[in-house]
Amino acid sequence: MKVSVTEIEARSRAALLAHGAGEVQAAAVARAVARAEALGNVICGLYYLESYCTQLRSGRVDGTVDPVVTRPRPGAVLADAKFGFAQPAFAAALPEAIAAAKENGVTTLAVAHAHTCTSLGFFTEQIAQAGLIGIGMTNASPVVAPPGGNQRVIGTNPIAMTVPGDDGPAMHFDFSTSAVALGKITMAKAAGESIPLGWAVDESGAPTTDPEAALKGALVSAGGYKGWGFGLMVELLAAGMTGSVNSLDVAGLKVPEGKPHDLGQFYILMDPGTYHADFGARFARVAEAVAAQEGGRIPGADRHVMTQVDVPDALWNLVLTLSA
Repeated sequence: MKVSVTEIEARSRAALLAHGAGEVQAAAVARAVARAEALGNVICGLYYLESYCTQLRSGRVDGTVDPVVTRPRPGAVLADAKFGFAQPAFAAALPEAIAAAKENGVTTLAVAHAHTCTSLGFFTEQIAQAGLIGIGMTNASPVVAPPGGNQRVIGTNPIAMTVPGDDGPAMHFDFSTSAVALGKITMAKAAGESIPLGWAVDESGAPTTDPEAALKGALVSAGGYKGWGFGLMVELLAAGMTGSVNSLDVAGLKVPEGKPHDLGQFYILMDPGTYHADFGARFARVAEAVAAQEGGRIPGADRHVMTQVDVPDALWNLVLTLSA
């Protein structure tokens, strides 16, 4: 059925409140859910709402905790989510991080001990709205094996980057360093569909097109060793720099009960005018070369933000039940 993004946000907020989240926390997470749906990112939208609600009830995420924001150095901001949601922790720290970036030219923002942040692009686009370049990354539960291996070591470990433009982002990308998001494999299994070769390996390390075998095995990195290197970079920054846990020590993100996720997110905020005033001209030079080629495009430059989206009947009925 067709549902407005406004209604999605309202129902998501109501569902979170009904399961124990505080007003501020519920509003922050609901905005992220609605934004994901508006951009067609269904895996990071309503698809996650039931898990949020379940883990609020089980205590795996603290829905009422207030994050603690500190500035340990002039160019460094830390938000301790205290085992709560990532969205309100980021929101609490963002003004301080923007001020630090404009003062110093560049700053880093570490969000520590947080629940899964879901869509990284939701955060980096907020950085870009302040006129800054935003780069973000996070680790997740272990689902990716090293090239040639079969044992899960790191998460999908996504990276996002948003570059500010005159009317919205000049460039925006948000992708996992694994060949595919785990949600696409679970969705393929639910639909009774096969998956392409190159997404995953089975328990023995052999490539597979069977989603069930893939879920028992492991995902592989995008681009082999190259993607593996990026995934390790994300792991070291998201876990090591924030003091959060390694992917190896996180149970499945949707497991109803257990220890909090305790994940980290690491952001870099940069003022594009710090060193010279030609950043916009340099970007335009590249964008023009891309636009001159049929089919060529800058990632995210032509994103369509929807005000109404298609939601499967069963999913929307679940949302209504959760929010009742």
